[in-house]
Amino acid sequence: MTFLKTVALAATISVTAVAAWAQDTTIGVSWSNFQEERWKTDEAAMQEAIEAAGATYISADAQASAAKQLTDIEALIAQGADALIILSVDKDAIGPAINQAENEGIPVVGYDRLIEDPRAFYLTFDNKGVGRIIAQTVVEAQPEGNFAILKGDKGDPNALFLLEGMMEVIGPDVESGKINIVGEAFTDGWKPDNAQRNMEQILTANDNNVDAVLGQNDGIAGGAIAALQAQGLNVPVGGQDGDHAALNRVARGTQTVSVWKDSRQLGKKAAEIALSLADGAAMSDIDGAESWSGGEKGVEMSAIFLEPTPVTKENISAVIDAGHIEKDKVCAGAMDGVDGCN
Repeated sequence: MTFLKTVALAATISVTAVAAWAQDTTIGVSWSNFQEERWKTDEAAMQEAIEAAGATYISADAQASAAKQLTDIEALIAQGADALIILSVDKDAIGPAINQAENEGIPVVGYDRLIEDPRAFYLTFDNKGVGRIIAQTVVEAQPEGNFAILKGDKGDPNALFLLEGMMEVIGPDVESGKINIVGEAFTDGWKPDNAQRNMEQILTANDNNVDAVLGQNDGIAGGAIAALQAQGLNVPVGGQDGDHAALNRVARGTQTVSVWKDSRQLGKKAAEIALSLADGAAMSDIDGAESWSGGEKGVEMSAIFLEPTPVTKENISAVIDAGHIEKDKVCAGAMDGVDGCN
């Protein structure tokens, strides 16, 4: 397995240079769903970069249906997409779409979720790194005791990457008995209500004796926190995405960390890569690309990994200063001593 390393964000295309040819270029984007707040932010940055280059943005929302995503991609191709950006619903169901794109000579960018196929360029954040950050931050707050792990959707490779990163941190303490995993569950569709039900079941099975929760995104963390609060509990909980509600929970002290993956960077980067591939660039020639084979099947691919930022009560000012969230929104009801709020 090739060592996964974080690659710093770098500009790859000059808008001026591509404006002329990009006027006849169409980038099709297949979104898995829009239930999560962050995808709208990704889309805005992606669409802005594509249209600033003079190209056309078209998209479809699969509404969390793997079958609908396949028909969506057929429609995007029929509409004249010169490159595709795909946020896949299911890693195992997306294959026919990749085959169709190849048959039409259309390059593919696998966006944020792994499509383990050498015909797709992989762009994401360092998801194992995100898992490590979540676990490290929660363990700093709660070094021992009964832990629950609420994973993402079982069809999303990111759930396993995140789990690997988490286990790199807590594995030795689990083996020694310092940390006891009392519940672990996948969350269908990454939906908060499913996470809440999973957390409720874990609490019931353990007579509410849960000391910390490793959630794999902010929606899951929110569902877990709802279940905990219903039982009068407030324990360290981790998540990711920098959702506005989650950042406010960090300020209020009900969520320990939200690992912020600046989706504006990711969306812009995807647009740049797709435009470059549509213009005939080879995947390996994309600036910043590395050869990576860290997926479940060990397939060698071209990839770029961006660096995430953990947000805790000690550095909330970072997301305020970046314009990701307004101060009054993140700081509403904040505890004393929260960075950027007091």
